[in-house]
Amino acid sequence: MRVNKKYSCLPAEEKGIHIINIRAIEDIGYDQHESTLLNSLSKNPDADCKYGLYFRDGKRKVDYILVYHYKKSSAGKTLARRAQQNDASVRSSKQDQPLPGKGVQLEMGDSEPHVDYHEDDKRFRREEYEGNLVEAGLELERDEDTKIHGIGFVKIHAPWNVLCREAEFLKLKMPTKKMYQINQTHGLLKKINSVIQKITEPIQPKVAEHKPQMVKRLSYPFSREKQHLFDLSDKDSFFDSKTRSTIVYEILKRTTCTKAKYSMGITSLLANGVYSAAYPLHDGDYEGENVEPNDRKLLCEEWASYGVFYKYQPIDLVRKYFGEKIGLYFAWLGVYTQMLIPASIVGIIVFLYGCATVDENIPSMEMCDQRNNITMCPLCDKTCSYWKMSSACATARASHLFDNPATVFFSVFMALWAATFMEHWKRKQMRLNYRWDLTGFEEEEEAVKDHPRAEYEAKVLEKSLRKEHKHKETDKEKLTWKDRFPAYLTNFVGIIFMVGLTFAIVFGVIIYRISTAAALAISSTPSGRSSVRVTVTATAVIINLVVIIILDEVYGCIARWLTQIEVPKTDKNFEERLIFKAFLLKFVNAYTPIFYVAFFKGRFVGRPGDYVYIFHSFRMEECAPGGCLMELCIQLSIIMLGKQLIQNNLFEIGIPKMKKFIRYLKLKRRRSLDHEEHMKKKQRYEVDYNLEPFAGLTPEYMEMIIQFGFVTLFVASFPLAPLFALLNNIIEIRLDAKKFVTELRRPVAVRAKDIGIWYNILRGIGKLAVIINAFVISFTSDFIPRLVYLYMYSENGTMHGFVNHTLSSFNVSDFQAGTAPNDPLDLGYEVQICRYKDYREPPWSENKYDISKDFWAVLAARLAFVIVFQNLVMFMSEFVDWIIPDIPKDISQQIHKEKVLMVEVFMREEQGKLQMLETWKDKDKRKGENCNNHSPSLSRSRSGSLSSCHSYPLDV
Repeated sequence: MRVNKKYSCLPAEEKGIHIINIRAIEDIGYDQHESTLLNSLSKNPDADCKYGLYFRDGKRKVDYILVYHYKKSSAGKTLARRAQQNDASVRSSKQDQPLPGKGVQLEMGDSEPHVDYHEDDKRFRREEYEGNLVEAGLELERDEDTKIHGIGFVKIHAPWNVLCREAEFLKLKMPTKKMYQINQTHGLLKKINSVIQKITEPIQPKVAEHKPQMVKRLSYPFSREKQHLFDLSDKDSFFDSKTRSTIVYEILKRTTCTKAKYSMGITSLLANGVYSAAYPLHDGDYEGENVEPNDRKLLCEEWASYGVFYKYQPIDLVRKYFGEKIGLYFAWLGVYTQMLIPASIVGIIVFLYGCATVDENIPSMEMCDQRNNITMCPLCDKTCSYWKMSSACATARASHLFDNPATVFFSVFMALWAATFMEHWKRKQMRLNYRWDLTGFEEEEEAVKDHPRAEYEAKVLEKSLRKEHKHKETDKEKLTWKDRFPAYLTNFVGIIFMVGLTFAIVFGVIIYRISTAAALAISSTPSGRSSVRVTVTATAVIINLVVIIILDEVYGCIARWLTQIEVPKTDKNFEERLIFKAFLLKFVNAYTPIFYVAFFKGRFVGRPGDYVYIFHSFRMEECAPGGCLMELCIQLSIIMLGKQLIQNNLFEIGIPKMKKFIRYLKLKRRRSLDHEEHMKKKQRYEVDYNLEPFAGLTPEYMEMIIQFGFVTLFVASFPLAPLFALLNNIIEIRLDAKKFVTELRRPVAVRAKDIGIWYNILRGIGKLAVIINAFVISFTSDFIPRLVYLYMYSENGTMHGFVNHTLSSFNVSDFQAGTAPNDPLDLGYEVQICRYKDYREPPWSENKYDISKDFWAVLAARLAFVIVFQNLVMFMSEFVDWIIPDIPKDISQQIHKEKVLMVEVFMREEQGKLQMLETWKDKDKRKGENCNNHSPSLSRSRSGSLSSCHSYPLDV
């Protein structure tokens, strides 16, 4: 990276700058009784600096923290103390500490202690980097006298001139003095809005930022030349803590350490262990007595509490504290949760309709009728016996709860719901962009995207060194596809292997189901034989759930590793590639067992006497007499609820608590080594250092995207999915909020105007959901066979006889050798003809047991329904997309109004300048005329005098 001259480093001795203020009085040579006396006589310095929120002077605010590890040498400490006790002049400079490795090493030169060259290298790099930060205008203060043994902190403050410079460089939009009235509704809409506000007042958070605004300040990219446009009456609060930390972080990324021909920014220094952490501070404590009011405390009370689960989120305050990117995530999560309310209500109605009509369902009544006396063929060879269809009565009645005409309507409704949700979010996003002054953000976004990652720079440097171009600047080198080809190949092979592993595990569970079903069928107890299907299904789904949860964590780590070896150039490229890989692997992992039950189970089973076997010993599974939809519902519900309960909630609560407890044990062990450090009150940066570092929003989005797939992809089989998602999200919002406010270090605020690649993934899932639900209704449920029977084969226009129509006949004399039941008289009578579910020719036909014409009629109807349903729903979704504008009309009017007002402001400014220029011209003209009247000798140079007079104000 090319470094600007003003950030280039100089030897520390030539700079002669003392940039670090010391806290540790003991380390500069005071005896214990002297330091105790000073502490007793002086005012508590920690209270003056609000326990780490300010520098030691209590005036300069801490905007950022750098953390590093150091090793204290007891021998060096003793020698330094003796030397400084003999030198009284050192005591006079007790407020400043030079950069590490200067004063102490010179005084210890004779003793020649053991030198740790690795630690010295880190220390030298820190010295140079911090010196460059000072040259960039930042102010630093070091603290090594902390309760955390061996940890040093560098506090960073950005003065006003630096904030102005960087705000102009980053094109930050700041509020100007100009205020304008926001367009308000009139007439009936105004009355409706006022009624809605009164009704929803109890569920509104008690936050100033959440109140409806009547006026808005005009915003404009900050410029030092146009400071008169901005309201600078309170410079301390003009740039809030989020903006200050963002500005400092940009300087940290831009400033480099170039010793040993190695260019390093803050990300590289963190990766190489020169610094162990870098983070902005939280605003203060969120709990306890006598805690000063701050945004963090307010967020904890009005947002990160389970007691306010019924309230709206204070999104504007979240954005003010955490930045636009995190604010957009929680805004999207809130919109998604709100949209689940109507979907849950409709799902409950559909489920209740199934419950209400279960006793009127003719096919299930025929299956439960004992008088029909339908004898079914054995489900396996030899060990299985004949059975009565009425024994599957409970399964048939339960299947009707989810397999009824209302589920078709619900599938169409959810497809339109998904399209409406996407449009509603786009409109909400535009409102937030207007409110947060993010309109016209593309230019700034491009500047952020072009910043190379530390790993990319290191790889480029390694490439240049490998080519032995030592005098060639690394900026001229770049990674080509040839350099990345091994990584691309590894990615391709790795993803194929992981997908194959998922399929293999699902196949293993299938083998388990088949073998367990066969083992239980052999059981001599009647109760064991009656509960075979329930036992096998329940245990197999639990195994699937455990495997999915484990592989989810494994695939997340593998996706990150595969992305890292690709070495993407920018953070945005890295995030997008990571999201793609993680989503692909987790999607396959979560939905493969469900796809198997929905589309493959029971399709390739064969017929009695000629069943299909795997490895010549395991017979392929078939669906229950009521169909596979009930089993699909069980599979979907257990996996969805299990993932939400265990992975999304228990893991999110338990793992941070466990990590916090481990860190507490480590700190407790360190404190036992130094009782004095234990007795001191922790500073703000020490408390924040013990929090968990922020790992990005990808895991948060990912779990919600997978849940969105459960809600939309197979909703035809589980109408209650939106309800369970709604209940989970109500907890999830407060759980994530509590994690961000209380358990994570404060992340660096990142500006963003949308949710990025996640929006495209959501749209893709919405399109895929239409296709999958069409196939579920056509091939998994009995909806199409019922329609075909009702309109083609029914004699009286009712569903009477439908069950008999779907069953084929088999003559027991056609069993192949070794496949007949061992106990043919198990039912108490000899069976001549048994029935099985399929569309095949009867045994008395010429082409017995071949596929019948009814099968092809039903298949044609199924395919026709898929085409009609898919195109109709897609058209309706596109119509919803077209009819709802992306930008609300009032917001587009406000944006236009802002542009007009901004033009007026600058036109007035230009008119003021022109009037001032005209005034100066008039003054110069009058002055020239006076000169001519009093001094005729100057008349010869009149024109020159006037021209020079006129040129003066133009130059100014």
